[in-house]
Amino acid sequence: AVVSTQSTAAKPAAKPVEKEESDDDFGFGESDEDDAPKGESEMQKMKRLAAEKKAADAAAKKDKPAPVLKSNVVLDIKPWDDETDLQAMEKAVRAIKMDGLTWGDSKLVEIGFGIKKLRISTCIIDELVGLYDLEDNITELEDYVQSVDIVSHNKI
Repeated sequence: AVVSTQSTAAKPAAKPVEKEESDDDFGFGESDEDDAPKGESEMQKMKRLAAEKKAADAAAKKDKPAPVLKSNVVLDIKPWDDETDLQAMEKAVRAIKMDGLTWGDSKLVEIGFGIKKLRISTCIIDELVGLYDLEDNITELEDYVQSVDIVSHNKI
């Protein structure tokens, strides 16, 4: 009977040792389990943490003012023919006023057969000036303008 008591005494001592070894699975997820609601799977926990981080980022963005987005735009404005007064056409184009529109440099570029086009640069604030609205306003100068092409459009 003494032998059987020793074997039963040895077995309970061995079982806790095995539990401690199985708990040392490199500690993955052990500290976070206390914070998570019971019954929450790993995927649910990851989704919950991602949603919390997204909400915190959104709150931080609300505090910052939105940056003003600007663009540099170069336009080619083509006249009807070689007899069109390009200086008057440039004055008429520069007379177009819009909030957020600043006219820049311009030059006359040779197309061919003695016809030149006006290449003009502008800086626009994207929220205030619609590029196609600007193009339509220039095209409305029907006495001077045949067509308008956007040569380049670069965000600043």
